[in-house]
Amino acid sequence: MIALLQRVTASSVRVEGEEVARIGPGLNVLLGVLDGDSEEDIAKLVPKIAHLRIFADDAGKMNRSLLDIGGEALVISQFTLAGSVKKGRRPSFERAMAPKEAKRLYEAFCEALAAYVPVKRGLFGAMMEVAIHNDGPVTFIVDSREL
Repeated sequence: MIALLQRVTASSVRVEGEEVARIGPGLNVLLGVLDGDSEEDIAKLVPKIAHLRIFADDAGKMNRSLLDIGGEALVISQFTLAGSVKKGRRPSFERAMAPKEAKRLYEAFCEALAAYVPVKRGLFGAMMEVAIHNDGPVTFIVDSREL
């Protein structure tokens, strides 16, 4: 499971021109579910994301977590994070989990993160327009296989 974390001042998502979610300061989380992922990957990622000290303290150092700042998370499903551009010119998505199971794990990830912070969601499988107001910019890739 891959989570691309972007520290934001605000973020929102629209589907078919209609806003479906918006957050203020916090994290935009683009979540890629890979073939072979399970609840164990969620159990590794969620606490790491909630406690990762990537927000500025009073001295301007990255020393505060999403929990510390009382921030929110906007979680967007992003199967393209499972893409490979190793061969040819067209990405391969063979590492991505099948949609039905990926949706189940995406929902479980959102529920687990919501035990820590307020969570808003995109619409799984939809074509979405995501507005991301990067703060910094500060962006991290967290892969459950590396935790």
